[in-house]
Amino acid sequence: MTQTAVILAAGMGTRLGRPWPKPLTPLADGRTIMRQQMDNLSAAYGDELRVMTVIGFKLELIIESFPNNLYVYNEAYDQTNTNRSLLKALRLSGPGGVIWLNGDVVFDPRVLDRVKEYIDRDESIICVNTAVVGDEEVKYRVDADGFVNELSKQVVDALGESVGINFVADKDKQLLIEGLAACADDDYFERGIEIMIETHGTRVRPVDISDLFAVEVDFEEDLTRANSHL
Repeated sequence: MTQTAVILAAGMGTRLGRPWPKPLTPLADGRTIMRQQMDNLSAAYGDELRVMTVIGFKLELIIESFPNNLYVYNEAYDQTNTNRSLLKALRLSGPGGVIWLNGDVVFDPRVLDRVKEYIDRDESIICVNTAVVGDEEVKYRVDADGFVNELSKQVVDALGESVGINFVADKDKQLLIEGLAACADDDYFERGIEIMIETHGTRVRPVDISDLFAVEVDFEEDLTRANSHL
């Protein structure tokens, strides 16, 4: 069965301060951030992988680097946040659940092994790190049954933080589309997940990958951490 993956790569990456899209940032092993993502996805799914990449800022550089991907253009990349990029991709994704990544995540390929059982049974998940809770990161809390009920940068007494690798089950995808559509333009996609949970009681499981490396490269120190784990 074909597995659809979405890479959110439309943003300008201003905090890292490079003159190219952040997913094309070189790593110490000679690959770019997005190349290591593609390598990890390809190793996990092989010929069954279908990659959709949401592009915006300097899009031609990404297309030239990955000519075999499918592309979705967020023409308002400089005015909207990740919810609009994910919304465009999910609307075009076709049947089946979708795994999606922020385009700046460097991660251990074993993360995809960890989430395989949930994807195989079509269960919506977010990958989380419970070892750290950064002030600027998207954080989460759970309900009495252990499913996500809060997911934002404003969460108080958080259990951990989201790492930017997620899966929406086929049965939940239309509900997430509706949640994303209800977001404000400047919301992160996590607000769409919250709306889906608040409106429909959708169960989204947090999957702890604290023992495996994953970092979103927002700042120079994040890039240094990523390179130290390659």
